[in-house]
Amino acid sequence: MSQLTSTSAEAIHTSVHESGFTFVEGSAMRTILEESGALSDWDAFASSWNRLELDTYMADGGRYRRRRYGMFAVPASGDVTRKPHGPHYQSLDYNPIHGDIERWFEPIEPEVASGATLTTILAFARSTFGHLAPAVTDWHAEIHQFRIEARTAESGRPTPEGLHRDGVDFVLVLLVTRRNIASGVTTIHGLRGEMLGQFTLTSPFDAAIVDDHRVAHGVTPVVPIDAAGPAYRDVLVVTFTSEAARRR
Repeated sequence: MSQLTSTSAEAIHTSVHESGFTFVEGSAMRTILEESGALSDWDAFASSWNRLELDTYMADGGRYRRRRYGMFAVPASGDVTRKPHGPHYQSLDYNPIHGDIERWFEPIEPEVASGATLTTILAFARSTFGHLAPAVTDWHAEIHQFRIEARTAESGRPTPEGLHRDGVDFVLVLLVTRRNIASGVTTIHGLRGEMLGQFTLTSPFDAAIVDDHRVAHGVTPVVPIDAAGPAYRDVLVVTFTSEAARRR
């Protein structure tokens, strides 16, 4: 199954509307993001992944995932504001191994949360998801910084829950850094389990965008290429959920 690739904001809208997902190569994604704002602090943004904290909630006993987390109020127009820090929660319906518990992660650092890059990414997401769901007046956005580490004795599982949906409206996955790893193939499936597409995020800014109501996604485990060196996959995951639907 080949990937479905978009090269412009308009193509993203069309692909997600028609197919429920799309892949955007890094060079195109960077250009698209810059239409929404500056990426002037990208290097500092990317280096903040070196300061993520260990995820202590791993039900499989793994020590391979580091993360930080934040929440934002995103109106259809007007200022985006950071919400008070709180737990990340998913029901068992969407996360069978980590569901129905409040998971408290270290917050995204203030300079990252207010920096140019994340501000631009949120502006892009608001524009894109607003185009796809124009009736939504207020969004709840959740921001996840993930580092998945790969070791000889312990492969890294980007999606330990397996093929899944997140229980939100839309998801953006943006690759930040990929170092010394093999595999990590993203697969997209219809709600009956049928394969719709697959691709691998390999370069900075490579992105996957999915309609969480219509497709499920998963990522194969990553393994080190050179066992003697650091090996990891850094991604930013942004989810958007209608505030009105969330409060029901």
